[in-house]
Amino acid sequence: MADSIGERFERLVGIMRSLRGPQGCPWDRDQTHQSLRRFVLEETYEVLDAIDEGNPDSLREELGDYLFEAVFLAQLSTEAGDFNIGDALQVVCDKLVRRHPHVFGPDVIGVKPGPSTTSSHLSSAQVIQQWDVIKARERAAAGKAPKTQTTLSDVPRSLPALLRAYQVSGLAAKTGFDWAETADVVSKIEVAELRQELESGLLGSAERAEDEMGDLLFSIANLSRKLGIEPEGALRRATEKFARRFTGMEQALTATGTPLSRLSLDVMETEWQRQKARESNP
Repeated sequence: MADSIGERFERLVGIMRSLRGPQGCPWDRDQTHQSLRRFVLEETYEVLDAIDEGNPDSLREELGDYLFEAVFLAQLSTEAGDFNIGDALQVVCDKLVRRHPHVFGPDVIGVKPGPSTTSSHLSSAQVIQQWDVIKARERAAAGKAPKTQTTLSDVPRSLPALLRAYQVSGLAAKTGFDWAETADVVSKIEVAELRQELESGLLGSAERAEDEMGDLLFSIANLSRKLGIEPEGALRRATEKFARRFTGMEQALTATGTPLSRLSLDVMETEWQRQKARESNP
């Protein structure tokens, strides 16, 4: 290998520094932490796409783009005199070692030897419990007041709504606030009551309609959790399946010279079923 991982990372940091320099790129020089938020989000979802595709080449490329966004944000912080990318790397490395005494040993800051930290046979649940204990010790060692903690306080508000609903309902369930059976959740998703309100005009206000739709979607997120299905990924795959079939239908029908807008729903439905059958029997 011509150069090490560290040298390649240094090259990326240097490229970013040049892009932001006096002779750099005007667009890169115009960016701020706030303006980069949407690109960080876009790169996150492109990484997820590559994971779903199971394509190592795509994942390699998207992880590079994802790392670039981290280096970009750190460069802005460097210019502001706050910290550099090396500081961020140091923090995460120290944290990982400190919070994994069952891997690296108990002789790390803020962790005393004990059965829970010396065993190499911890379950995932025990590791999470240990992680939380170590976090609390770190705060105490730093002289910080114990963090005001509620069951749901660690769920980021910036998560996509469906994923946040999934995580919120899961944490609430751990306290015992949950339906006993999956069928109980299904009963909350029945749309008969919603249909009745629609027919009677009770959903006339936008606010009432939004409340009812929100409750329905939240119940669906709960059902996903009870079934052991991560809803964000499930919805992404369902949306991709719809887009693929719709595009196939559109291409097949417009090849006849008639735009979709001039075709009847029956014609489109017939071709839709052909697309589904083609996927089932390639």
